[in-house]
Amino acid sequence: MRLQDEPEIQAQINIVPMIDVIFAILTFFIMSTLFLTRSEGLSVNLPQSKSAQVQPKAPITVTIDAKGQLAVNRKPTQLQALSGEIRQLAQPNQEALVIVNADKSVNHGQVVSVMDVVRQLPNARLAIATQRE
Repeated sequence: MRLQDEPEIQAQINIVPMIDVIFAILTFFIMSTLFLTRSEGLSVNLPQSKSAQVQPKAPITVTIDAKGQLAVNRKPTQLQALSGEIRQLAQPNQEALVIVNADKSVNHGQVVSVMDVVRQLPNARLAIATQRE
């Protein structure tokens, strides 16, 4: 015996729980990537200056940390290789601004040595990083 009075029930897919799971996974990945990023930089205590001016963002930064170690754009280097590193980073036939970012406790002679290397390069302008008082 067949029941003809019963309506046929259509199949339904409820996607609300699936959306909740996808958002939970998305939130997990977003939060985990925030903890994976590191801010890399060299710790430098800059000297202070009242006449400091803001310079445009320079593609080449020479950093001398408190221990006297050199880095070009956060990549460790030696004084002998400094000229070659800057030439590789500088654009041909364009003036390059090289910022010397030296810790205030660094030996004055080492800063002058770095400045001398930079001044010998063609099309290189020299700037010294300071903090405003």
